[in-house]
Amino acid sequence: MGWRAKPAGAYGARVHIVADAGAPSPATQASYREHLRVPDLSLGTYSLPAGGTDPQRPHSEDELYLCIAGHARLWTPTATAEIRPGVVAFVPAGEEHRFIDIAEDLTVLVVFGPAEGTRAG
Repeated sequence: MGWRAKPAGAYGARVHIVADAGAPSPATQASYREHLRVPDLSLGTYSLPAGGTDPQRPHSEDELYLCIAGHARLWTPTATAEIRPGVVAFVPAGEEHRFIDIAEDLTVLVVFGPAEGTRAG
């Protein structure tokens, strides 16, 4: 389960270690687990099974995806890109996107800036 960071200095330090970020989550459907939330960003792990469907809708925050495992394509209205381990993809706030053609169980780290849902109206 994720946690919310306390204000700077509340733990006696500003650095927070998230040891389980990117750990695959065996799932038969899309799964998202938040690991860290501070006002300016949030971090989570998103997992999709091979052959699965990505149900996400556009977010009100910018996103970075870092592929940890698996293979798929990231679709947007203007482009489609191969996603495999080591690939980083940026999706601006409001852009329609989803993972398609999920050939292998997919695990990506997701960074939202600012934190997910903070711009939602």
